[in-house]
Amino acid sequence: MNFKIRQIINIISYSTLVMCFIALTSCAQKTFTKTKPTITKVKKPNILFIMLDDLGKEWVETYGAEEIKTPNIDKLAEEGMQFKNAWSMPQCTPSRVTLLTGQYPWRHGWINHFDVPRWGHGAHFDAELNQSFAKVMKSEGYMTCAAGKWQINDFRLQPNAMNDHGFDEYAMWTGKEGGENNGSGKRYWDPYIHTKEGSKTYKGKFGEDVFTDFIIDFMTENKEKPMMIYYPMCLPHGPLVSTPSEPNVTSKMDKHKAMVRYTDVILKKLTDALDELKIRDNTIIVWTTDNGTAGNIIGTMNGRKVRGGKTYLTENGVNAPFIVNSPRLVPKGIVTDALIDFSDLLPTFAELGGAKLSKKIKTDGKSFAPLLLGKSNDSPREWTMALGSRAATLENGRVKNIYKFRDRVIRNKRFKAFVNTNQKIVEIYDLTSDIEEEKNLINVKNAEVVETLKFFDKIVNKLPSEDAQPKYNKLEGSLFDVDLEVLKKQHRSNKKKSNHSPKPKRK
Repeated sequence: MNFKIRQIINIISYSTLVMCFIALTSCAQKTFTKTKPTITKVKKPNILFIMLDDLGKEWVETYGAEEIKTPNIDKLAEEGMQFKNAWSMPQCTPSRVTLLTGQYPWRHGWINHFDVPRWGHGAHFDAELNQSFAKVMKSEGYMTCAAGKWQINDFRLQPNAMNDHGFDEYAMWTGKEGGENNGSGKRYWDPYIHTKEGSKTYKGKFGEDVFTDFIIDFMTENKEKPMMIYYPMCLPHGPLVSTPSEPNVTSKMDKHKAMVRYTDVILKKLTDALDELKIRDNTIIVWTTDNGTAGNIIGTMNGRKVRGGKTYLTENGVNAPFIVNSPRLVPKGIVTDALIDFSDLLPTFAELGGAKLSKKIKTDGKSFAPLLLGKSNDSPREWTMALGSRAATLENGRVKNIYKFRDRVIRNKRFKAFVNTNQKIVEIYDLTSDIEEEKNLINVKNAEVVETLKFFDKIVNKLPSEDAQPKYNKLEGSLFDVDLEVLKKQHRSNKKKSNHSPKPKRK
């Protein structure tokens, strides 16, 4: 083959290669432009928030309780995350409004306890003036449900209050309705419960079973959707009663123990339902209590007697058992000293569900979602706060707190300070060595104590000098109003009470 022929063949071959390359490149470009990246949509986690009524750590085995067995609660802790430093508020109303709003009591105003259905005077937790985590979660597509104890609205005057606060479905014990003897005070046997169909007595039923069945039905109907479930249990708050598991108990302490054990039974019923519905792996269970045990009940924890601390600012009143569990999402077997308090619940739920908080409403809480999901080893908090308890009074027909500036406590991981009603720190304790808060270090010239006091002082001095009052538009047509003198008597009595829980008598 001569040179010219070879040259022609080479030119043809080269042209063919170029044309093939252009064709291939064109195909690749067309393929690239037509193919969109695959986006895997992560399913939002369900949240089941269980809160017992009046139970301290001294009655939870995993925290060192010696007089009771709570195997299902213990298992929840062993297979999830157990908190050592979670603060509630010291009584019902301030705790509940704090967790619903993400605000401290000095901001939302419900500092003292006010039993709305029983005391009346047009007071109520006003959905128009307050946010709630239910409304926040609904904004992100969650189905919402509540069952158990509410007690901050009068359902006779506001039958749709739960919907107004953001709950799609609900089954609530109404609270004792003042001036009536129709059974509305019953929360256990033959309970009186409010749903969308109205309020009625469930004859022959046990209240906690009604609530649990309602929640399971809700989960069954909505298992394909993200769910936010709020279960503020009635148990083990008084009156002390027998339970379906232990119908023959008679003594005060045996009834109390039976009621605590039944909370353990209820937990298993719920976790079994989650397993059967095949949604357990995508459900975050938060298990806690609203404040310490009633003061007339004494338990044994880690070798020492502990009196119930409800209404008090000592650790037995505000340091709540707090457990979080989800097989797929929450790290297993973690015991953490991270600082959290009830104002943190709303922002944490919001972050877990991908919801955004309104910039128009001030929230005091800080999300600890990264800690729960194993993305952080600690919460973002350097300190936590607790305050509020005992009955409010009334002035000009409205609920009024009994102090201009309510006494409160602040802590970091080691030290805890008591702030009096003059906005001054008067006590400081080292919780690592003095869990019973007996050795006041206020006058000790230890360098770490002095620095901590300076740190706490800065926090206290930034607080408003006057606490907010409850925010609500007063209702008209109240069906019962407690006598003002009754509240004034409680008011005078409360002012004489210490904020420290009495110690059990030592033998």
